[in-house]
Amino acid sequence: MTEEFKILHIFCGLGGAALGFQRARAEWRGIRGCFRTIAGIDCDSEACEDFQNLTGAPAIHMDLFERRDYIAYHGKEPPADWREITPHDLHMAVRETPDVIFLSPPCKGFSSLLPKKTAATEKYQALNRLVVRGLFLVMEAWRDYLPGIILIENVPRITSRGKGLLHTVKGLLTSYGYAIHEGFHDCGEVGGLAQHRRRYLLIARHPEKVTSFVYKPPIKRVKSIGEVIGPLPFPDDIAAGGPMHRLPRLEWKTWVRLALIPAGGDWRDLERITDKEWYSGAYRIVPWDYHSGTITGGGSPSCGGITVADPRLGHNPRKGVFGVAKWEQPAGTVVGSASVRGSNGVAAVADPRIKHKPRDGSLQVASWGEPAGPVLGSARVNSSIGMAAIADPRPCSIPNGYGNKYQVIAWHDQSCCVTGSRFGSGAPAISDPRPQNAKRFNNKFKLVKFDDPSPCVTGIPDIQAGAISIADPRLGCRPRSGSYGVMCWDNPSSTVLGAGDVHSGATAVADPRIPADTDRPDPPPVIIALDGTWHRPLTTYELAMLQGFPTHMPDGRPLQLAGKSDRRWRQRIGDAVPPASAEAWGVVILRALLPSRKGAWAMGATDIWVEPFYQENNL
Repeated sequence: MTEEFKILHIFCGLGGAALGFQRARAEWRGIRGCFRTIAGIDCDSEACEDFQNLTGAPAIHMDLFERRDYIAYHGKEPPADWREITPHDLHMAVRETPDVIFLSPPCKGFSSLLPKKTAATEKYQALNRLVVRGLFLVMEAWRDYLPGIILIENVPRITSRGKGLLHTVKGLLTSYGYAIHEGFHDCGEVGGLAQHRRRYLLIARHPEKVTSFVYKPPIKRVKSIGEVIGPLPFPDDIAAGGPMHRLPRLEWKTWVRLALIPAGGDWRDLERITDKEWYSGAYRIVPWDYHSGTITGGGSPSCGGITVADPRLGHNPRKGVFGVAKWEQPAGTVVGSASVRGSNGVAAVADPRIKHKPRDGSLQVASWGEPAGPVLGSARVNSSIGMAAIADPRPCSIPNGYGNKYQVIAWHDQSCCVTGSRFGSGAPAISDPRPQNAKRFNNKFKLVKFDDPSPCVTGIPDIQAGAISIADPRLGCRPRSGSYGVMCWDNPSSTVLGAGDVHSGATAVADPRIPADTDRPDPPPVIIALDGTWHRPLTTYELAMLQGFPTHMPDGRPLQLAGKSDRRWRQRIGDAVPPASAEAWGVVILRALLPSRKGAWAMGATDIWVEPFYQENNL
């Protein structure tokens, strides 16, 4: 025998909560219980389309604003055919009496992502008032047969930014005889998601309708990102993942930023890049005509050793010289004269099988003024066994050692002996101060201080030719915590937000699955970070999976939301209730509804969620 309980979703969004409640199943004394979604109500037509496509239940396109709040939010009068919805309108549109009502009012005005000053404007206060308006319509529409359970879900900051509204909500519920519990929970722990998602939830139980207590759902393990998106198709595999699985096309500098940020970090790690993770000068390449930095014992380029851009190759190599074959592709023709420095065949390969990194001491250069390490018989520069190189300052004092090699003479000093040698072999160079005084160099790349007068304004449009730039201190902001955040593959995700973007939150992941070379016409850059992973943004499809949505639509297609705007897809996904969390709530509510329908009472294995009577200390 199966008992069916009817549930209505107000501000339903794309149907995350409805999906969860539809999956919920419970049993009591041989009687099975389940939910049937009688309708979802929302003012967003695309959200209503998503709701119907994903749940199979009807969605009612209905605007629940009062007239004054409509004007305050939209900044204009409503259309001529618009009118306020009454409780009777709501009742006639649904046509059935719900046992449970789930409300997830708009959270934008309560969210900490919105500046406090903006949240206090009348526009967002009108949006916030929908939490009271929606509940009032529900109470009045079914006041003769009140639902047994009412749930209101929102962001945690509703308790501060919406404190007065919540006071009205709780007063309204208690006036209709409901026992109330409100609190915070992590949807990741409730639903076993791969993200931490802290939310506010108010649950109200009508003791006359639901005589059995509602117990709290058990805590589940929070998964890692890799457990969820690892089995998914690789980004840009549109055939397997659909159009929502397209990797965002970022600017080159943004890809570089993500690669430099360590997994688990964000934009603030770029400011600390010279502290622990990387040394100053790591992978530094010095121009040929520039002085060298200090020679240290770091040795390798990744530890501060210096590399030089040497122009003395002397010729343009032919095709194939220094060619490196890819590991996964066929080799070129094997010829007898093949060499790395020749062009007769590729003689080098990118071998991924390296099992070790050089040990400390490899390529180490000892400082001239410090003691040497132990002298070993097997010491060589490319080994870690002993120090076999030294920074020798004496070449300039050695006879016939070309002491003036690459010499640059100060403007006010005497010239050394003029020889016929070229610059690299002894001919001197001079540091000439006069270009700054030449007319053709005036204002070139000129940068004016903010508090200094501007030089003459000319019609030159290019800063390289004299157009003026200014050091403007009025930026007034820094990125938020989490901007350019790169999440670890084996850790849970941060909360999936409706405004999720690499520039404003943690929506990138350190993916260990390095993609193979493909023939895609528009492949994204793949920069391998120092940890050996690809730091890349998550696709919209992957964000939906982290929220717990199904990989495919009921008709077998990859998940596809209504419309064509990636921004709106992400907004609806971030605003949605994770289905797995709603399923956990549905199970414990069914365990209370089943015995209550028979006039009985049942015990649970977890703490009581809603006490039998309203108590002030619950709030």
